[in-house]
Amino acid sequence: MADDKELELDKPAKNKKIIIIAAVVAVLALAGGAAFFFLGGDSVSEAELEAALDTADPAVVAAQVEETAAAEAGTALYVPMPRPFRFNVPGASRDRFVEIRVQLLVRGADNEETAKKHVPLLESTLLGVFSQANADDLSTSAGKTSLKQKSLAEVQKIMMDIAGNKIIEQVLFTGFVMQ
Repeated sequence: MADDKELELDKPAKNKKIIIIAAVVAVLALAGGAAFFFLGGDSVSEAELEAALDTADPAVVAAQVEETAAAEAGTALYVPMPRPFRFNVPGASRDRFVEIRVQLLVRGADNEETAKKHVPLLESTLLGVFSQANADDLSTSAGKTSLKQKSLAEVQKIMMDIAGNKIIEQVLFTGFVMQ
C-alpha cells in the first residue's frame, strides 16, 4: 500500500514538470519565430539585382532604386517649423485668414541637421508659396494637395541650391485652419 501512495503522489509532480517543460518550449518557439519574422529581411545579392535589372522595365527599376536609396539614406525624421504660418488669402467673395502648421520629412540625421540649420530660409520660401494661394483653391482637398506639391518643389529647389541635395522628402501640413 505504501508503494501505491508514493506513485499517486509522484504523478501530479510529473504532470507539473511536463506542463512547465511544454510551456517553456512553446515560449521559446514563439520567441524564435518572432525573431525570425522581425529580424529576417529580404536581402538581395548583387547578382540577383543585376539579373532583375537586365529583364525589368527601366521605369520600374528606377522606382525600385529610388526606394532603396531612400531606405538606405536613413530613417524618417520630422523637422517642425517653429511657428505656424499665418497669412491672408484673397477669395472670390471675401479674403480669408489661414493658419498652417508644417513639418518637413527628411531622411537621416545629417539631413535633419541641415534642414534645421536652414529653417529661416525654409520658412521664407514656404511663406512665399503660401502667399500666392487663393482661398477658393484652399477650400478644396485638391487645392491643399497642390499647395503641398508647390511647397515641396520650391523647398527642394532652394535646398538643392544651398546644400547640393534635395534633403526634404515631403512637406506635411500638420494643422490647417481657414476662417
